[in-house]
Amino acid sequence: MTKKYISNKDESARLFGNNLLESLSKVHWSVPLFVFVPIILTLLYWGVAEFQLDTKSVIIYFIFGLVVWTFTEYTLHRFLFHFNFKSDFGKRIHFLIHGVHHDYPNDSKRLVMPPAVSLPLAAFFWFLFIYIFGVEINSILFSGFLAGYIFYDMTHYAVHHYNFRSKFWIAIKNHHFLHHYKNSQKGYGVSQPTWDYVFGTSFKEEKGGKEVR
Repeated sequence: MTKKYISNKDESARLFGNNLLESLSKVHWSVPLFVFVPIILTLLYWGVAEFQLDTKSVIIYFIFGLVVWTFTEYTLHRFLFHFNFKSDFGKRIHFLIHGVHHDYPNDSKRLVMPPAVSLPLAAFFWFLFIYIFGVEINSILFSGFLAGYIFYDMTHYAVHHYNFRSKFWIAIKNHHFLHHYKNSQKGYGVSQPTWDYVFGTSFKEEKGGKEVR
């Protein structure tokens, strides 16, 4: 099903009547860097200094965290952000968490996740991964997970606001724009399309390597 957008301008729709809630729903693209990069570095230091993890273990756990993020990105986007709510309340919630982005895809203040949402989600995954992997492994794994999240957020902003020359980045941009403007039930990977190929939700390759507009 193709979802039509409302505006391609850098403009916002008001989501909340309360001014504080409205302000918390918007964020400059650089904010996740200031919030999460120190956390990532702290976790890496903690894993090495506290648990005496060797270089090989750090690299393996970090890369595994990146991979876990890519799967989480795909899963959340496909099954939560595009869940087909039936009730009016559910549709309202869907619009707040993701529908507004499809209607205002170039709104520069709502292209990265605000800390009011990302920090509670990060806390949820932190404790989930501690339960699954333990604190020692998770100290490095979660740093990779957060690094993947930062890459996702920065990629998402860039594909909507930068003109790429690299074929690699043009392919990433095209994949995401096809999700917006051709079929929102495909192309759930934003930072990379790997899981779309694995689960059959990718688009057929466009010939010519041109950007989708």
